[in-house]
Amino acid sequence: MNIPEQYQDLLRDETNAFLYLSTIMKDGTPQVTPVWFNWDGQNILINSAKGRLKDKNMRARPQVALVIADPKNPYRYIQVRGKVVDVVEEGAREHINALNLKYTGSSDYPGPKDEVRVIYRIEAEHIQLNG
Repeated sequence: MNIPEQYQDLLRDETNAFLYLSTIMKDGTPQVTPVWFNWDGQNILINSAKGRLKDKNMRARPQVALVIADPKNPYRYIQVRGKVVDVVEEGAREHINALNLKYTGSSDYPGPKDEVRVIYRIEAEHIQLNG
């Protein structure tokens, strides 16, 4: 993802910005969820549990849209339209623990230990910047 330097702060862990993820339902309507995320320097990474609505939507219809708003100024944001290019379970428990540390300060995600966690790698196809 080619984000200009002046907006990369929104992608960094210390900013603690939330990502608003829009997936496509089976009937073609949008579904939006605020989610934790991080950035690998190229793609957006999010994490969910296998079987949840956004998991089902992204597996069936990998096109997504998202917004990352500046927590200090909601009129400054990154908007992305892209696609899920990778869905993996390996390392997903460690990833959700890292995201939990980023957002709550605790490295142990409190969700059910028996749920299957999944990492989704999102590749940007179109980027719009505001603010």
